[in-house]
Amino acid sequence: MESIDTLVCARWVIPVEPDGRALDDHAVAVRDGRIVAVLPTRDAVRRFDARDTVERPTHVLLPGLVNAYAGASRLSGRPGVAATRVATLAETAPAGWPAYDPDFVRTGTELATSALLRAGVTCHAATPLLPDVAAQCIATAHVRASIGLPVSESANGWAAGADEHIDRAMKLRDEYRGDPLVSVHFAPPAAADCADSVLTRVRRLADELDLPVALRLHGSAQEIERSLQNFGQRPLSRLFALGLVSPQLLAINMTRIDPGDIELLAGSGANVVHCPRSDLAHGRGTCPVARLLGRSIRVALGTGAARAGENFDLLAEARLAGLISDGIAAAPGALVASDLLRTATLEGARALGLGEQTGSLLPGKWADMCCVDLRTPRSWPVEDVADALLYAASSQQVTDTWVAGRWLLCEQRLTLLDEEAVLARAEEWWQRLDAEPPEEKKSDD
Repeated sequence: MESIDTLVCARWVIPVEPDGRALDDHAVAVRDGRIVAVLPTRDAVRRFDARDTVERPTHVLLPGLVNAYAGASRLSGRPGVAATRVATLAETAPAGWPAYDPDFVRTGTELATSALLRAGVTCHAATPLLPDVAAQCIATAHVRASIGLPVSESANGWAAGADEHIDRAMKLRDEYRGDPLVSVHFAPPAAADCADSVLTRVRRLADELDLPVALRLHGSAQEIERSLQNFGQRPLSRLFALGLVSPQLLAINMTRIDPGDIELLAGSGANVVHCPRSDLAHGRGTCPVARLLGRSIRVALGTGAARAGENFDLLAEARLAGLISDGIAAAPGALVASDLLRTATLEGARALGLGEQTGSLLPGKWADMCCVDLRTPRSWPVEDVADALLYAASSQQVTDTWVAGRWLLCEQRLTLLDEEAVLARAEEWWQRLDAEPPEEKKSDD
């Protein structure tokens, strides 16, 4: 028999690749953090000698979810006005405000990590106030993340201007180059507020280093109008002229797009990140996901900024994306459950440049996985596994989460993070922030 570290046996397994079918009574074998095989349970117990065998007889085992835009790693537990203040800090707050304290960023990152793991999210894209502090925290927590490298002409608590932003970004990229868990991407401000010179520098570096570029685009009529006034072009047309509409682009929001915009995206390999709840909460409208998929444009899912009171529940985002498509943007059934699950897993990984490492349960990939217990009144009995997962289950039914084979959520108990300590520190910070509010300016996000 072959020796392995872990064998997870589940009632159903959805590998996502090569297709979204649910496999009955299957198991996933893991050795040295990577998937060895996906096979029927009866064959797995004959073939493998596992150090740990995990039985999940009423669960579906699937790839860990990928949140392609989680906003900033922050204190996200209190929606509303307070969360709005914190979410805008990276572009609006003075450098001396307490939220640029490393402990604030560390606490917010740990709080977000706890929520992500409980929601079955094993990989996310974050834009923290202090990227170096967040990267250290994420590496310690053993989660997978792509850290957004801010590139701005404005001074903040991270850097004094565009030159310093890029210099610090490159140092952080070099520090984590080759790291199995922490990767990076560029995260300039909204395109309509970013000079051609900055975007051109970002594009050259992204091409040279093969890094993704995340940009908020076409999220409001005001943003489009600013772009027309300042640059004489719609945001996406301007990016196309600058050479940024490519497979490295993560176009976030994309709710105010016309047929010409879709033509620019089609065939470019660019990625659209759909954040349905955040978009609706901010009155941005809806992204025409079915139309984009119909033109073979890659679409990933994100939860967006904290002002929507989000809780990193990517299953809820996928469900809402499907309901929007059925009820508003397309004919009913244009997006099926397997499409939605793919946007929440493999397409998010591909958008972040991690599709060869995570996002599906294929032999050789990292064992980033989660288990969802479907035996609850809201999702049982099960007729169609993918439908039950996407349209009936909730993130509260996630029982287990693994990243690179490490069991980080075991039967709904976090194994590395001291959640109670993080919650206590978060409450202390909220009290301090409420007592020292910064001056703000209005923002599209």
